[in-house]
Amino acid sequence: MITEHFKIAIIGSGPSGLSAAAHAAELGISHILLEAEQHPANTITKYQKGKLVMAEPNALPLRSPMSFAVGTREKVLETWIDELQQYHVNLRLGAQVASITGGLGAFSITLASGQALKAEYIVLAIGLQGNIRKLGVSGEDLPGVQYQLDDPDEFEDETIVVVGGGDTGIENALALMKKNQVILINRQEGFINCKERNYTQLKAALKQGEIECRLDTGVENVELAENEQFPLKFVARTQQGIERIGCHRVIARLGADPPRQLLESFGVRFPSDDPASVPQLSASYESNVPGLYIVGALAGYPLIKQAMNQGYEAVDHILGRPVEPADEILLREKFSRCQELGTVAESLAKIRQNVPLLSPLSNLQLRDFLLESNVLAPREGEIVFRRNDYSTTFFCIVAGSVEACIHDDAKPNFKLKAGDFFGDMALISGRRRAGTIRAGKDCLLIETPRHYMLKLIDSLESVRRMIDEVALKRAVRVYIGLSLSESDLNYLVHDAKVRHYAAGDVLFYEGAKPDGLYLIQRGSVTISRMIGGKEVVLSYVSAGNYVGEMALVSGQPRFGTVRAAVSIEAIHLNCDRVAEVMARNPDIRNEMHERYLTHMQDEHIGATLQSGNDAGNLISFLVRQGIGEATDVLLIDESLCTRCNNCEKACADTHDGTSRLDRKSGPTFDQIRVPSSCRHCEHPHCMKDCPPDAIRRSVNGEVFINDTCIGCGNCVANCPYDVIQLASIEVHRKRPSLWQWLILGVGTEPGTKGDLSDKATTKLAVKCDMCKDLAAGPACVRSCPTGAAIRVGPEEFLDYAVWHNNKIA
Repeated sequence: MITEHFKIAIIGSGPSGLSAAAHAAELGISHILLEAEQHPANTITKYQKGKLVMAEPNALPLRSPMSFAVGTREKVLETWIDELQQYHVNLRLGAQVASITGGLGAFSITLASGQALKAEYIVLAIGLQGNIRKLGVSGEDLPGVQYQLDDPDEFEDETIVVVGGGDTGIENALALMKKNQVILINRQEGFINCKERNYTQLKAALKQGEIECRLDTGVENVELAENEQFPLKFVARTQQGIERIGCHRVIARLGADPPRQLLESFGVRFPSDDPASVPQLSASYESNVPGLYIVGALAGYPLIKQAMNQGYEAVDHILGRPVEPADEILLREKFSRCQELGTVAESLAKIRQNVPLLSPLSNLQLRDFLLESNVLAPREGEIVFRRNDYSTTFFCIVAGSVEACIHDDAKPNFKLKAGDFFGDMALISGRRRAGTIRAGKDCLLIETPRHYMLKLIDSLESVRRMIDEVALKRAVRVYIGLSLSESDLNYLVHDAKVRHYAAGDVLFYEGAKPDGLYLIQRGSVTISRMIGGKEVVLSYVSAGNYVGEMALVSGQPRFGTVRAAVSIEAIHLNCDRVAEVMARNPDIRNEMHERYLTHMQDEHIGATLQSGNDAGNLISFLVRQGIGEATDVLLIDESLCTRCNNCEKACADTHDGTSRLDRKSGPTFDQIRVPSSCRHCEHPHCMKDCPPDAIRRSVNGEVFINDTCIGCGNCVANCPYDVIQLASIEVHRKRPSLWQWLILGVGTEPGTKGDLSDKATTKLAVKCDMCKDLAAGPACVRSCPTGAAIRVGPEEFLDYAVWHNNKIA
C-alpha cells in the first residue's frame, strides 16, 4: 500500500479544523482533513435540533474562508458542507486516528483502520466532546440520567431536572420548557458562563414562571423513587438544606475535559495534573511537540468564531506568513499604560513568569483574562483599598510590592511581593475587606472583577487550589493571631480542612468531645445550650470569627451546640495542633482565654433569655427571619410603637414618594417586629442575576439600586425576604429636536410651554438603601418619636436581645 504524504494533516473537522483545511485548500497547500465520524462538525451536529448558533464575540472579526453567522444548527451545517465542496477540501470521514509518531517534517499518522499517512505538520482540532463530564455522584448512570439532548420535542408532560448553568444547559432548559416542567440547577451564584442572548431568554422564562431555578445548588445524588409518581429523585444541596426533587429524567450538561491520555500518547505535555487543564501552547498555537499545533476547544477556548480564527492562523504560522491575533490591538492599548511591560508578547511573558497563579492558563486563556482585567500602576504609598471597604475585585502583583495593614492603617503587618495575590478573603466571603493595602515602590497590579475570577476558579482546579491554599493560611493568621510564626502557621494548616454546611447543619453538639477550632469564613452560626429542657440560643457568630475555643481552653466537653444559621464555609483546625501552638504562643493563649471567660457569661444570658416566650428566644426568632445573613436589619419594638407611620412617611419623602418599608408587614416575636425592609445581606441574593449590574454595595455596606435599572424584576424574584418592589417611577426624557418631532413624531412640539423634558412612568425596582446619601442616617429611625425603630448589625444582636429581655422582665 502506498503511503500518502501531505504538507498539513488536520485532525478533527470541528470549526477550527474546517477553517484550517479550507484555508490550506484556498492557498493550494497539500492537506488532508481527518474526521473520526461519518459527518463533519460532529459537535455542532450533536447540538439540539433547531438550536440557534451564535457568532460571538461580536467585536471579533472572522478570519476564515468558511462563512459563519448567527443561524440555526441546520443552516450552519448546510453552509459549511457547501463550502467544503466549494474549496475542494480533502476531507476523509470515518478516519479515526490511533497514533501519531515521528516529528516535524516527518509525522506518521496511523488510523484505526491500519492505514498510515505522512505529514510535515499536524493541526490537532479534535475538541472535547469525547470526554463528557458526569455528575460525579451516586446514581449518575441510572436510567433516565443523560448527558446529551438531541431533540427536545421527544419529551412531553415530564418533570425534567437540567443541571448546568452554561449555554448548553440553558438552551436545553428553554427548549424543554415548552412541553415539560423544567427545573434548572446551577451550582454557581449566577449565570457567569453563558451568552447574553441565552441569559435574556432565561430571565424572561423565569419571570413568566416557565422554568424553576435553583442557584448556588450542588448535587448530592440521584435515587430511584419506587412506587411514586416519579421514577427518579434528584437530591439537591441548596442554601436552605437538602431538597429532594421528584422527576422523570435528569439531563446534565457539565462540559467536557481534554482527552489527556490520547494527547499524552502523541507526546503533548500538560502544565499540571488538573484534569481540566489544557496543553501549554506557544503564541502560534504550537505545542511542546515541534510541528504539532493545537486549536479550538482543546486549546482552552470553545467559542466557534475564535476557534475558526485559530485554525486559519495556525496554517499561516506553519507557512511562515505574518499574522497578528485579532485581540492584539486591544491588549496593546491596555499595556500601553504601563511602559515597563513592553510589547504584548513581552507583557504576556512577564506576567506568566512573575505570577505563578496565572501560569496554568494557556496563552489564549491568559489573553482573555487580561482583556477582562485592568492593569494598574499605583504610586508608592497609594491606597489600593481600605479595611472594611465592600469591594470584591481580585489583585495579582506583577512587580513591586504592597503592604497589608490589618488592625491599624499606619502599621503594616506584612508585605506581599511580586507573584503574590490579594483580595482572596473578600472574594471567598463577600464581606468587607479584612485590611488596608498600600502600594510599595514600582508596584504593578492586575485587578480582576469578582465574577471573572469565580468563572476562572470554576474552570481551572489548579487555580482554585492555589487560591484556597493561600487563603487558608491568611485566614488562620488573621483570625488566630498575626504574631504566628511561619513554622507555627504551616503546622496549624497542615491538615486543616475547608468544610461546608447547609443552613441548620450542626458543626458540633453540646457535650461532645472537642475535635478542633472552627474559623467561620462565610455565613454565620448560632451557639445554643439546653436550658430548662429546651434549646436556647446564647449567641450569634458571623464570618471573620471562630468557635470551639471554649472546650480547647477548659479541657472540658463542648459548652454548647453550634449550628449554621445560613449556608456557611468554615476552616477546621485540629485540636491537638491548636493546643500545641497555644502552648508556644502566650499572646494567642491569653486571647483565647479572654474569649472563654466572656463566653462563660452566656450561661447566665441563656437563663435570662429562657424566661421569655416558650416558642423560643429572641435570637432564635431573628435567625429564623434570615438575620444570619444580614449586615443591618430594621427592628420595631411594638411596645413602644404608636402606629404614627412616621417611619414610612419619612422613607417615602426621602425616596421620591415611594416608601421602601412596610411597617405593618413582617413577623413578630415578643413584641419585636421584623418589618419588610432590606437586610443588606452579606451575600445579596438580589445581586446574583441583575442584567445591567444595577445593584451595588457602597463602601459603607449599603446595598442599593442605581439608575441603570431596567425593571426586569429578577431581584424581586431572587430576594427571599420580599423586600424589593417594582414601583411606578416617573422618568424624564430630553425633549426631541425639531427634526425628530417633524420626521419621527417623537415627543411634543418643541417650543411649547412646560418643562424641557417629557415625563413618562415606568416600573423600576426599589428597596431600602439605608438613606446612604444622608449624613444623619436612616430617615425611618430618625423620624420615630419613641425610639421604637432601630437598626442593628450582627455584632449587636445578642446585646439587643439581653436588653430587650431585661426591659420586659
